[in-house]
Amino acid sequence: MSHDTIASATLSHILLPLDKPISDAKVMTGRQRPMTEVSLTFVELETHEGHQGLGFGYVLRAGGKAQYAHALELAPFVIGEDPNDIGKLWEKLAWQSASVDRCGVAVQAIAAFDTALWDMKARRAGLSLAKLLGAYRDAVPTYNTSGGYFGTAIKEVCANADRSRANGIRGVKMKVGQPDLNEDIRRVTTLRKHLGDDVPIMIDANQQWDRNTAMRFGRGIDDLGLTWIEEPVSAHDPEGHAWLNARLDTPIATGEMLSNLRELQLLIDHRSVSFIQPDAPRIGGVTPFLQIAHHAADAGIKMAPHFVMEIHLHLSAAFPTEPWVEHFEWLEPLFQERIEIRDGCMQVPTRPGLGLTLSDQARHWTVAHETVGRH
Repeated sequence: MSHDTIASATLSHILLPLDKPISDAKVMTGRQRPMTEVSLTFVELETHEGHQGLGFGYVLRAGGKAQYAHALELAPFVIGEDPNDIGKLWEKLAWQSASVDRCGVAVQAIAAFDTALWDMKARRAGLSLAKLLGAYRDAVPTYNTSGGYFGTAIKEVCANADRSRANGIRGVKMKVGQPDLNEDIRRVTTLRKHLGDDVPIMIDANQQWDRNTAMRFGRGIDDLGLTWIEEPVSAHDPEGHAWLNARLDTPIATGEMLSNLRELQLLIDHRSVSFIQPDAPRIGGVTPFLQIAHHAADAGIKMAPHFVMEIHLHLSAAFPTEPWVEHFEWLEPLFQERIEIRDGCMQVPTRPGLGLTLSDQARHWTVAHETVGRH
């Protein structure tokens, strides 16, 4: 029996610049500014025997410094621990920050450690994380989001969709939720006519409607055969989503903004969604993601995780019914490896763990770096 323990935790705060400012409905309504970078907290764990694990969390807009600072506070509490005790360590870290609750920055800092522990465990077993968890499939259907943001003319959205399809991606998602509801409907209808009836199309309102507005929009596009309407109302309104889910033909999807496990469970219990969209880095890592995935599977809810395809591809491969993985190329420059896409699906990497190593460019974008314990 191994008594190997964690010797060091190396933390890095990385600011990843985006090629151009990104806007969704929250920007058009004045609630947020365009996004120009992604803030990430990376954790690299190493044991006394030399085993390693890599994990990370991220923040869009404000909060990245807080996430990194809190991760630094937590790092000493994993030193000397058995890296196999992943559930125990999640609870240990959560109790250190109990006064700031099990949500938000508190659990998002834990996510980087938790994911690194799962990565290490799979590496030690010589398996991909998907295989370690018990994969149902070796490839997962994928759809692209980055080509359908606001500020992109509908003609360009259609061209981006064609490019994604040519690159082997099955579906496309487009942002809606601007003040002119009819313009939203026109854009979605144009994309459907351009792609034809068989291409999966998802749309995302980013919480910009009240229930009645969402209902009017839903009735206006119900005959287009969309795969889902995402976040039509407030992310913290399970009853509102349930009300829409019961009345519209188009399925409802949400969950990405939630960082508290109980809130995600309420979406399932209220039948608020046909597709649940948890985000592992936002809810505390792989450990809580697996809990919500089991809850969703038992309820017959479909899975479509938010963002971070580099992690969610593995977790989706271990979900019982066929899921969707969101294609975002934003994080690709951080890693040496690339995910293969073929025949509408992301191919699950066969490399051990997550199969990721940080690129030299990622080191260049590092604004803070510290090692706790023996390195």
